Amino acid sequence: MSWMVLVRAEAERDLLEARDWYEWKRAGLGSEFLDEFAAAMASLEQNPQRERFYFREFRRILLRRFPYKIFYQIIGERVVVFRVLHAKQDHERQIK
Repeated sequence: MSWMVLVRAEAERDLLEARDWYEWKRAGLGSEFLDEFAAAMASLEQNPQRERFYFREFRRILLRRFPYKIFYQIIGERVVVFRVLHAKQDHERQIK
């Protein structure tokens, strides 16, 4: 079974901010960041239940090369991505 993954607007903003920052650091690095995000989304499409609960009702998946966490919930037959946050950010205050 393949799950439908939806990315909320806040998570998209997080993603674009991170991409822009990495691209500013080195040309092409922003694209590499997006590739890592796409790989994480493919993993969620296949098996979102693999990750355990992390905070309240949120699960998280880590990007491999970059220090970012993707916070999501399984709602019915959908996977909803709420935030894409740097590992050092205060997650409890930013996840809604």
